[in-house]
Amino acid sequence: MPLSARNQFNGKVSSIKHGAVMSEVVIDIGGHEIVSLISVSSAKRLKLKKGSPAIAIIKATEVLVSTDIE
Repeated sequence: MPLSARNQFNGKVSSIKHGAVMSEVVIDIGGHEIVSLISVSSAKRLKLKKGSPAIAIIKATEVLVSTDIE
């Protein structure tokens, strides 16, 4: 499926934790991990499980970084 988002990273699901509403999906993209929070229903619809292939698609206008240094 072609997308306008250029930041697409192929990887594998290294872990998935289901909560009541949200699932935390960790995708290993070759030594780096990308963490995404998606709905449990989306995780089930995508049939995500540890070791399954996945593509992390990032579309963002901001990246916020903070430290607690005063």
